[in-house]
Formats: sequence, structure tokens, C-alpha cells
Amino acid sequence: MRIDLNADVGEECGQDAALMRSISSANVACGLHAGNRAVMRNTVLLARQFGVAVGAHPGFDDREHFGRRELRLSPDTITDLVARQIDALAGIAMDAGIRLQHVKPHGALYNIAVRDRRVADAIARGTTAVDSTLILLGLPGSELVIAAEAAGLRAAREAFADRAYRPDGTLVPRTEPGAVIHDPAEVLSRVAALAARPDIDTICVHGDTPGAAELAAHIRAALEAANIDVRRLST
Repeated sequence: MRIDLNADVGEECGQDAALMRSISSANVACGLHAGNRAVMRNTVLLARQFGVAVGAHPGFDDREHFGRRELRLSPDTITDLVARQIDALAGIAMDAGIRLQHVKPHGALYNIAVRDRRVADAIARGTTAVDSTLILLGLPGSELVIAAEAAGLRAAREAFADRAYRPDGTLVPRTEPGAVIHDPAEVLSRVAALAARPDIDTICVHGDTPGAAELAAHIRAALEAANIDVRRLST
């Protein structure tokens, strides 16, 4: 068995260097919801140092709310928004001798694309406009995964180690109590089962969660103890 372990990084939360020691794929903020070109460059270099695959983490241009407020934009605007962010990171990565592995939308953009096919298609179009070999991450069964496959992209289905789920498989909104799981024991009690699911390719740890780096280390150890190989998506 194998699984990818990813984290959202480049958001200036102070844990990136430690996270890189445990994860296999990094979702790098592309300068709108968080970060800037200098942060992107430093994060890419960190990933290269630790042999971690690099992916783009495009979000809404809404730094004040960390990209977690739902904005209603036209599909064409979303396509352009996503493509510009991926392209910016791809150029920085290329300068470091790295090719992007994947794209994972951030925050509200990701959550809207779970249920809204028009938004999901717009994200897929923005991704293919830059590089049709990129892997697009989304919740299993989501409109984003369906849109990725319809656009000819490889889709990777994602689970969240530190987030609570609704009965329908969607994430509990962060506005509701208990949406983020802070108890390490509870997180660790379920990661092996998540990794063993046939509809899961990658598991996420949020880089802005307090103690995320330590939690990621424990998650990796738990997966390896269960004979689950932690490996990037592209291998």
C-alpha cells in the first residue's frame, strides 16, 4: 500500500521547514490568499532540499480572509485566476529546476468546486491552460474530480487528517464547531484507515494548524508503522 502525504505551505505560518521533513507533496500558496514571489521561491527551494514534490495552491484574491470567504466570480474569471497563479509558481519552480506535480485549489475555491460543476470546470480549464500533465486534487466523488477527468487531467482524491466530515463525505465548514480536529490522538486513530480506502490517493495536513509539523511527523510514523509507503503522487 502507498499514499501521498501533502500539506499547504508557503502561507507564512512558520512551520514549512519542519513540515517538509514529513510530507511527500507540498501545496504552495501562489501569492494571492497568502505568500508572495519571495515566499514562493523560498518554499520551492525548501521542497527541493527535502525531495518533496511541488504543487500549486491557487486561491481567491482575498488575503484579508485567507481565501476562505466564498466569492462569486464568473467561470472565465476563475479560469484566468487559477491559470495566472499556476503559471507564476511554475516559472519559479522552473528556475529551481523543478516541474510542478499537481494543483490543489485553496479554501473557499476548493469547497465551491466540490459541489459546483461550473467552478470545477473553470479550475480544470485553468490547469490545462498551463500544463495538461498536472494532477488535480479534490474530494472523492466531487465535481472537481469529475471535471478533472473530463478535461483529460489525472485526478488525485484527497482526504483530510485534521478535518471533520459530514455524513455525505464533504467537509464540515470551518464556521461550525469541531470542523478542525486539534486532538492528535483522534487524528492518528483514523489516518491508517483513510490511507487504506481505495478512493483516497493523498492525505492532507493543514500547514496553518497549530502543531501541524509535529502532527505530520506522527502521521507519517503511523502510516509507516502500518506498512503504508508514503510517496509522492508522481512516482
